[in-house]
Amino acid sequence: MDTSISTRQQDHELPMRDLGIAALLPEQGQWSQHDYLWLTDHTNHLAEYTDGIVEVLSMPTERHQAIVRYLFLAFLSLMQRMGGEVFFAPLRLQVAPRKFREPDLLLLRSADDSRRGNEYWHGADLVAEIVGPDDPDRDYVIKRADYAEAEVTEYWIVDPHREVITVLHLADGEYVEHGVFGHGATATSVLFPDFNVSVDAVFAVR
Repeated sequence: MDTSISTRQQDHELPMRDLGIAALLPEQGQWSQHDYLWLTDHTNHLAEYTDGIVEVLSMPTERHQAIVRYLFLAFLSLMQRMGGEVFFAPLRLQVAPRKFREPDLLLLRSADDSRRGNEYWHGADLVAEIVGPDDPDRDYVIKRADYAEAEVTEYWIVDPHREVITVLHLADGEYVEHGVFGHGATATSVLFPDFNVSVDAVFAVR
């Protein structure tokens, strides 16, 4: 998912009633992890956090949510058989000290995994992001590095605009392409060899 909204706008961009609230917020670059957790506990906006900077995520579209729903149900069926757990955003994932992401989907193979937490997860075995139109490099480049740093074993990049699913698998601390799956193909997993989804079916959802 992409992001385009700063948490601290210029005064002339804010309604007068919000100026007092904005004045109480930390400046960008000065947010602590505690500040970020407080903010996301008290707002209905998805937000991510990197080294003192908070970025508010743009509102997902209906098609985005339909794709998330399709993949969630597919992974949920798998996790129910395996005894794992899968969730969809919002659920915070700490990928490094002073860095949090809000993946569209995140999964642990065991529901008893110690990285699972009520406030936020400390890691995941698989994450998936639906690529937004505003900043595709965020999912293809920035988050690829983030999730590799967090040692997330598998990363699915689901691109509704190109209608391809890229599946990346962690090897020696870096992601390698397991496959780039387009029309007529079936996207498969290294982590779950028996799991697959039809690319056409994923992008046909409405």
